[in-house]
Amino acid sequence: MILEAIKKEIANHAGELIDIRRKLHSEPELSWEEYQTTEYVFDYLTELGIDCRKTEPTGVIGELSGAKPGKTVALRADMDALSVEELTMDLPYRSKEQGKMHACGHDAHTAMLLIAAKALVSVKDQLEGTVRFLFQPAEEVATGAREMVKQGAMRGVDNVFGMHIWSQSPTGKVSCTTGPSFASADIFNIRFTGRGGHGAMPQACIDASVMASAFVMNVQSIVSRTIDPKQPAVVTVGKMTVGTRFNVIAENALIEGTVRCFDPEVRDHIEKQLEVYARNTAELYGGTAELEYIRGTQAVINEAESAQLARSVAAETFGEDVLYHEEPTMGGEDFSFFLDEAPGCFALVGAGNPEKDTEWAHHHGRFNIDEDALSTGAELYAQYAYSYLNKN
Repeated sequence: MILEAIKKEIANHAGELIDIRRKLHSEPELSWEEYQTTEYVFDYLTELGIDCRKTEPTGVIGELSGAKPGKTVALRADMDALSVEELTMDLPYRSKEQGKMHACGHDAHTAMLLIAAKALVSVKDQLEGTVRFLFQPAEEVATGAREMVKQGAMRGVDNVFGMHIWSQSPTGKVSCTTGPSFASADIFNIRFTGRGGHGAMPQACIDASVMASAFVMNVQSIVSRTIDPKQPAVVTVGKMTVGTRFNVIAENALIEGTVRCFDPEVRDHIEKQLEVYARNTAELYGGTAELEYIRGTQAVINEAESAQLARSVAAETFGEDVLYHEEPTMGGEDFSFFLDEAPGCFALVGAGNPEKDTEWAHHHGRFNIDEDALSTGAELYAQYAYSYLNKN
């Protein structure tokens, strides 16, 4: 069930949609620093007549009531940029902030949801229920969604829908898989402590670099030898800091890494095994190890009925051939914290086009999107909300 009036409204504001995205792209703000973006979104929604409030320290929640009472559906867009230097020098809307860039498409998400809000305002007399707009800060550090939930973002919400622009897929394609979509994403830090000394006298020392190196070499067997091969999981050591000088045996070593998986039991198992591997490795060489395990995002698990609704809306709106199946990614998404509060789903909207040089990976300095995808995302937001509220 879609509404042609929404399609026409999105088409009528396609130019404004691009302008908003380019403005936001040129003025990126990092996580928990989205003050100007928050003001811009708040003012835009207010001018539309949408009741809204700011969350602390950044973020906006807006609410649009339809002509008839009913359920409440939430639509989420994230707003933060990354500490990445933009490498496309001739881009007309290139970032004005050195070392900061919308390298993941959150500028597009914000712009798409603003125009979706405008379209929904134009048809509010046909809405049976309430649409809540969640403009979320700090997705890139996996803390924004959780904080918005604490500040009441999901109170009274019956269903929640979000999306991500996706440069790996052709422009306009839509995927919304049932079940796992994004993995949980955790951080671990391990400090190995030995006894330092002269590089020429190893017998008097306990070498932290040897402990850390042994751990890195052995830790992959957690996944390969202690987890069911049918359960996807990744343990990555991304950073190792050890030693101070070429002829000094290191007393300390710090390892930093990440864990990605979909199953909560696998997640618990890996955390415990990291402790076991670190402690036993350190003891083998006569040292000690301390593990800090930080739980980041939950796995994004799309609820079946919601995902089917998203696919049906996309097919009816853009045609059956727009649908494709994206395999679950080990990337993280803190949209998961909204799904802890209500059923819903998270879709991917393709924006990759080799002719426009928009197939660069997310978080790359040359990341960009095919702006033809913006209208697809904006309409998918609006049509999903309308279809969910009016489906019964």
